[in-house]
Amino acid sequence: MTVAGDALGTLLDEVRMRRAEFSARRAIGPEIIEAMKAAGVYRALVARCFGGDERSPADFLRLIEEISIADGSAGWVASFGFSAVYLSALPLATLAQIYAETPDVVFAGAIYPPQPAVATGDGLRVSGRWSWASGCTGADLIGVGIKTDDGTPGGLPRIAVMPRERVQICENWNVNGLQGTGSHDIVIDGVVVPEDWTFIRGGRSNLDTPLYRYPSMALAAQVLAVVGLGVARAALDEVTRTAGRRGSVTGAPLLADRAYAQIELAKAEAALRSARAFFFDVTGEAFSRLESGLELDRQSINLLRLASSHAAATSADVARAAYTMSGTTGIFTDHPIARFMQDAIVVPQHAFLAEGTFQNAGRVLLGLDVPAGFP
Repeated sequence: MTVAGDALGTLLDEVRMRRAEFSARRAIGPEIIEAMKAAGVYRALVARCFGGDERSPADFLRLIEEISIADGSAGWVASFGFSAVYLSALPLATLAQIYAETPDVVFAGAIYPPQPAVATGDGLRVSGRWSWASGCTGADLIGVGIKTDDGTPGGLPRIAVMPRERVQICENWNVNGLQGTGSHDIVIDGVVVPEDWTFIRGGRSNLDTPLYRYPSMALAAQVLAVVGLGVARAALDEVTRTAGRRGSVTGAPLLADRAYAQIELAKAEAALRSARAFFFDVTGEAFSRLESGLELDRQSINLLRLASSHAAATSADVARAAYTMSGTTGIFTDHPIARFMQDAIVVPQHAFLAEGTFQNAGRVLLGLDVPAGFP
């Protein structure tokens, strides 16, 4: 194994052992963030010119999927390593400052609701409160959504970036699924952010390689959807692992010997593998096109979004099926099947993957208009 492979193996072992702790703490501990850095999570999509690995989208997505099989919350936090693509819309001089010491920079964002920012002689004065700052407790940089008098192109939010030390974290994350993501509220009081530390989320990158021409909003949806794929995989693996060992207090046959379990497991396996194949197929096609020097058309980008929404929805269905197959065993709070189901059903609740995204995808297939940022 390579050094990176050894580090990834160490990370996965730690995540598996400590996933109950993540839920109890409502966050991923700093030592796990360091292990993620060692495994290359945060440098994976950083440009080579800044010391990063600049891996392909599919490589990064498989990495997040593998972490998510070990634990959904850890996969969700790791997925924001993709933010290097978002951040590439910053000026090159700003990027050089960000990565001056290391490419292993951890970014967390809280975009909504965007808050007014007031222009000063030194930049933009930012104040307010934002929700959903996943991974903020382990971040080096925090980005928040702002509104300015000059407006934002295309209705996309503008993001102001600042050091984590300038932000107050309000630890209020209290949910049923993905409990360890630390998606707390954050509060900022009068921090002045220079203009060249702001960017348009989903705006054009200032780097021109295939990775940075890949549509960032589509990738933002993909890195979350693949968490669902990983969690659903873990759920089916758990059913398969235990089906031949669990008897019934009523004297019924082992789960593995029951016809309904055999049928439902086969259907769930087929559904998950089909959704995953669609997901990675369109990812590979899109990136190959960019590597060939071609651009992606609207329908190609739409397929990336559709495959993401489908993967998230299917993963939730598969995890529910695993829960149902488990019977009363899965209803206990500390049972893996319960956690897998709770984690998986959160993923398609995200705005990037919710039911309305299927309508948007259908509108694009029909040549109709859709809201800014989709596809």
